[in-house]
Amino acid sequence: MTQTALVTGGNRGIGYAIAAGLTKLNYRVVIGSRSASAGADAAESLGAEAVQLDVADPATIVGAIEQLGDVDVLVNNAGVLFDRPLLESPQEYRASLAVMLDGPYHLIRAVTPAMIHQGYGRIVNMSSDWGAFSQGLGGPGAYGVAKAGLNALTLALSRELPENVKINAMCPGWVKTRMGGAGANRSPEEGADTALWLATLPDDGPSGGFFRDRAPMAW
Repeated sequence: MTQTALVTGGNRGIGYAIAAGLTKLNYRVVIGSRSASAGADAAESLGAEAVQLDVADPATIVGAIEQLGDVDVLVNNAGVLFDRPLLESPQEYRASLAVMLDGPYHLIRAVTPAMIHQGYGRIVNMSSDWGAFSQGLGGPGAYGVAKAGLNALTLALSRELPENVKINAMCPGWVKTRMGGAGANRSPEEGADTALWLATLPDDGPSGGFFRDRAPMAW
């Protein structure tokens, strides 16, 4: 039976590379994108599907999951990056948390009942070493705050979810994308590798961890 994988922000960058990798592994891949046309174009190029999904809008999350049916693999990849200081822009602070913390929370709530019922699920949260206290919470604006919250959510939910529904966070490194910039030292495919590993973990794979290059990282 073909498994369904939903990749948010899968129309470009690391998300597109993850979607491409899962397509090659014969998953039914669905690209979730705020722009319906961008998602449709990306999906067509991969032989995948697309759904309009604004992770900052819980109503579109509910509608997207109702449209898709059961999801076996969820990759919370969508992200935003603002460079103004935290205290100068409450709007950007709210947007950062809405996209990179609240959105993943609502998506996880939407997909996990089916995962628990069928006894299988894989959730991958695209985080960053900028969200790690061990690395000093770097990055501009609220980016590191949101990613630190996503890391905390990952660990907390690993204690609530059954062992066969695995949830992990990962850092892709510095990747050449619109967000990462041209000076980055990794390709989107290199950034996607750990996400693909976590999305396809065997039954004895880890849960509640934080990884880079398939190796554990300190929170």
